[in-house]
Amino acid sequence: MVTAVRHLGPNWYASVMGTAALALGGVALGAGGPRELFVAVWALSLLQLLVLLVARVLHWTCHRDQALAHLRDPAVAPFYGCLSMALLAVGGGALALGRDWIGEPAAVVLDSVLFTAGTAVGLVAAVAVPYLLAVRHRVEPGQASPAWLLPLVAPMVSAALGPQLVPHLPPGQPRAALLYGCFALFGLSLLATLLMLTLVFARLVTGGPLPLALTPTIFLVLGPLGQSTTAVGAFADLAPGVVPAPYATGFGLLAVLYGVPVMGFALLWLALATAHVVRARRHGMRFAMT
Repeated sequence: MVTAVRHLGPNWYASVMGTAALALGGVALGAGGPRELFVAVWALSLLQLLVLLVARVLHWTCHRDQALAHLRDPAVAPFYGCLSMALLAVGGGALALGRDWIGEPAAVVLDSVLFTAGTAVGLVAAVAVPYLLAVRHRVEPGQASPAWLLPLVAPMVSAALGPQLVPHLPPGQPRAALLYGCFALFGLSLLATLLMLTLVFARLVTGGPLPLALTPTIFLVLGPLGQSTTAVGAFADLAPGVVPAPYATGFGLLAVLYGVPVMGFALLWLALATAHVVRARRHGMRFAMT
């Protein structure tokens, strides 16, 4: 068992994040199938998370050299952002779906714990990974990868999922503090993502297509675009009664004035990413974890 986890990378947290997102997206969009199906998918993501957390503890305890090598690898280190997003997605699913199984009080506690842990990990990753890229990693402009966005998107996931905890806090300052805190996370992630996105786009334009197995990572750019739009919508929904009227109205305006044009850009990027993947498939791309 100990030997089996030696090469366990942080990229496996993406599978947890994706499973939880599948459950959240399915129930939010009213996809076909009973609600119990999505609760079961969320429960699977919780089980995945617990197994991976145990495996990562073993990895760091018994294979510290390999764990440090992952941090020193510019292709692997950004995936530590997925740890944050896995915690956040499972926590968000607890309140949206898990309450059917474990009850609302327990779901609130679980979401609160995972949101706090996920936000803390996300903030550390948002600082540490760019720092390592600048100081320890030796990267060239042509090595810019959409995966570099992962640690910067994590605070945006906190901004999008944090507001659902607002109604469970005491009225007044606690609710306003959480809402404004999520808004600060929104700004942190948005501005940092815009800086990194310019490097990614410059790489695509000047460096040619990505290697075939990495081509699907272009879709990662849709993450901060979609999550930021979700976040401003959540702010607008919860602001009335939480913050003073002028600010509540401002959040409503922001949801439209920001969300609509950003989703327009997201559709443009979706078309661009699809074109790249179709090209890669024609040139022999096969299945990869990306």
